[in-house]
Amino acid sequence: MSLDAPTRRYAKGAAKRREILDAALAVVAEHGYRNSSLQEIADAVGLTKAGVLHYFDSREELMAEVVRERDTHDRASFGGIETDLLGTLSRTIEHNGTVPGLVQLYSRLVVDAEAPEHPAHEYVRERYALLVDTLAASVRERQRAGSVRADLDPIVVARAATALSDGLQLQWLHDRTVDMSGVFDAALELMLGTTPRGTA
Repeated sequence: MSLDAPTRRYAKGAAKRREILDAALAVVAEHGYRNSSLQEIADAVGLTKAGVLHYFDSREELMAEVVRERDTHDRASFGGIETDLLGTLSRTIEHNGTVPGLVQLYSRLVVDAEAPEHPAHEYVRERYALLVDTLAASVRERQRAGSVRADLDPIVVARAATALSDGLQLQWLHDRTVDMSGVFDAALELMLGTTPRGTA
């Protein structure tokens, strides 16, 4: 049975939205947040800027969706939101050193999205909550296995690891010689008595 006209229009619109998002992800990864214009993204998909804004309400909304897409790709590449997120986070930080444009976008978006009216406000808030909860579960699992001190508060460790990850990315944006994953692993080893990627 053939699709009716509204369904075909919806499918076509969803496909174009996906095309724009993929183009934006590639442009930002290559050029960074500041150097990625809406016009450049529009050119990549054969639209005008107004055409892009037909599918995304603003550049801010498009950039928020790019960060969502980056997270989706990272979950697929590094095992997703799994029990032992400490090891996954360490590998993700290492990978981020190869995509400075996306690190720049994420760092900028986290600050801008503090405003409740920002398109990414709820996403960033929920992302942090999920990250902290899952990191805490990783700490508890290691505590049960006896590889992490039992007296550590898993939530405190989770928030410290999150702050360490984001802070290292900010420092790295200013100085590309910073070994983000190396410092992250060393700091977590001091805190936990074990490396993020496994027992010492």
